[in-house]
Amino acid sequence: MEFRHTTVLLKETVDGAFSDPKGVYADLTTGGGGHSLELAERLSGGRLICFDQDREAIEAAGERLKGYPVTFVQRNFREISAVLDELGVNALDGIIADLGVSSHQLDDAERGFSFHNDAPLDMRMSGEGFSARDLVNEYSFEELRRILYEYGEEKFAPKIAEGIVKARGNSPIETTGELAEIIKKSVPAAYRREKNPCRKSFQAIRIEVNGELDALEQALADGFDRLKTGGRMAVITFHSLEDRIVKNRFKEFCTGCTCPPEFPVCVCGKLPRGSLRTKKPIVPGGAELSENPRSRSAKLRVIEKIRE
Repeated sequence: MEFRHTTVLLKETVDGAFSDPKGVYADLTTGGGGHSLELAERLSGGRLICFDQDREAIEAAGERLKGYPVTFVQRNFREISAVLDELGVNALDGIIADLGVSSHQLDDAERGFSFHNDAPLDMRMSGEGFSARDLVNEYSFEELRRILYEYGEEKFAPKIAEGIVKARGNSPIETTGELAEIIKKSVPAAYRREKNPCRKSFQAIRIEVNGELDALEQALADGFDRLKTGGRMAVITFHSLEDRIVKNRFKEFCTGCTCPPEFPVCVCGKLPRGSLRTKKPIVPGGAELSENPRSRSAKLRVIEKIRE
């Protein structure tokens, strides 16, 4: 299956991170290479480092970006600092990250990300290690309830966790179709009629399998550290959990003095390291929404590093 992904907020994201055609940039979530290509076309003597833990994405982007000054790295973006050290890159002029699951991963049934098709439970972005099948068959009731509630914000998390534990007691849960049916049977009929009840649970399991939120925290902290003064980071989020992390991290980077309010003068000496380029997140316009309905929940936030 050809790797494809519809790029979201293309110009806005690259505009947000780009400053110098001779600069060094990183795309932390290369996917199909849409943002990378837009950025690479603006380079003149610069360099782009493309991260993705998905081998198929790296191969597809490699074809699309052939001839451009690009280095491809099949690693998780949480390893940005280690990778830059290995490449001998001290600092970056800009970083972009599109945190959405690619259209290819969702549409390729064999990857096991989607509840619309019956396929082996997988959800591993890297294709290696612990899978969704392992999770649903091995996690305790309490662990299942926790991730469904915390990562899926699912109000029926206890019922769904109970349904999973009961079902696997008869035989292992092997496919996305089996899991989807268990989820549907575990929630009230009115909830099923309201919306597809599988979306939140599948999101929660995917996040846990790939360690997405911990990786994001690490990538934001280390990525910001590796920006040059004047360098910018542009991040697109697609759900409230990751957007909250980005928003709070950016706020932390932009916060100066942390002395208690009762102190007459600052004694901590802390100065803001960043400045928000987007006071409110940028969202897709009407034309983009009509062309790509999956972009409806996208939010772009941009920060500039103003001091070490």
